[in-house]
Amino acid sequence: MGHSTANLMAQDLRILLVEADREKARDIISALKDEGWNNVYALGQISSLSRAVKEFLPDIVLIDLAHPDRDTLEHVAMATQSTERAVALFVDQTDDDLTRAALNAGVSAYVVNGMQINRIKPVLETAITRFQIMRRMRSELTAAKQALEDRKTIDRAKGILMRQRALSEDEAYKLLRKAAMDQGRKVIDVAQALVTAADLLS
Repeated sequence: MGHSTANLMAQDLRILLVEADREKARDIISALKDEGWNNVYALGQISSLSRAVKEFLPDIVLIDLAHPDRDTLEHVAMATQSTERAVALFVDQTDDDLTRAALNAGVSAYVVNGMQINRIKPVLETAITRFQIMRRMRSELTAAKQALEDRKTIDRAKGILMRQRALSEDEAYKLLRKAAMDQGRKVIDVAQALVTAADLLS
């Protein structure tokens, strides 16, 4: 998504609206325009969602669904690539299972009682905020997993050096660090190369 966090609420927000009822779609678009959001693309049927997302590359997708079911929710998550953009779903009715399925599918806002004009702005803002929080959590989780993997790789590389050169753990790490500095690379890259080479030779 090309927007920074600060201007995700901004007026150039790209909004994709999925609304089967033409008249309602017009009302929603004009409500969005009243709030200063002019970049709205309306879609009549959910079946074209995937293509519309690829072509329009929206920042947020608003979907009005009278009676959602699990398949539709999964389709929505896949088609909108819900990890890439905020998705707000308005439904007329739901149950606990469907609500859970929607949130598991990555929907940022799930609003029961349908799409009501006066609630669009707060829902839009909530969806964007929640999406940003989820995205930050995801990237922190990815970074934490990567750090763990890196540590394992460095430990393996130290182990190889300790065995092959009869070094202490501390000496092995210093050697890795020196090699990294000499080559202008990161310690993890040198460790990875060493582990890969050892795997090839074993």
